[in-house]
Amino acid sequence: MTTGTTASNQEPRAREYETIYVLRTTVDPDEADRIATRVREVIAGRSGKLLRVDNWGRRKLAYNIGKHSRGVFVYVRYVGQGDLVAELERNLRLIDDVVRHQTIVVKQRVRVEDYAVDPAEVQFRRLEQATPEEEQEPELAAKLGMLDRPQREHREDPYLDGPDMMNDVPGAEDAEDEP
Repeated sequence: MTTGTTASNQEPRAREYETIYVLRTTVDPDEADRIATRVREVIAGRSGKLLRVDNWGRRKLAYNIGKHSRGVFVYVRYVGQGDLVAELERNLRLIDDVVRHQTIVVKQRVRVEDYAVDPAEVQFRRLEQATPEEEQEPELAAKLGMLDRPQREHREDPYLDGPDMMNDVPGAEDAEDEP
């Protein structure tokens, strides 16, 4: 009587993960490609499988990071076992152009072999060179909303027009005549 188990009936121990990492807006497109290649190599080196890569482009950050209000967001979805996430995050921490990263578990107990990869979804879309407007941080006055903004259009609602709104209210003439 044997008590050993075969690989086919073992409990799956892999997990499905999503990682989003944020690059500086000033990152060179070649450097962004090198970072994406490094992420692929770490996942492949730890027997993981890359499922999807999306370059979300330059977006506004929820809060400033090192005087920057914008960043380049990259989304990665993959399946792996063991210390894959720890190794990936260690590599991301070592890269100066990566300012933030976060990983979440999407599914527990999956099998890597069960996932089919669409080659079109794992292609990294090359980052375009930033325009000078995108690289420049807005001035303090713009951040505080102190710049001239276009005036609002005239509203037809007499109750929202302003100080003389009592003149347009029915019955308002009678209120002014009383002593």
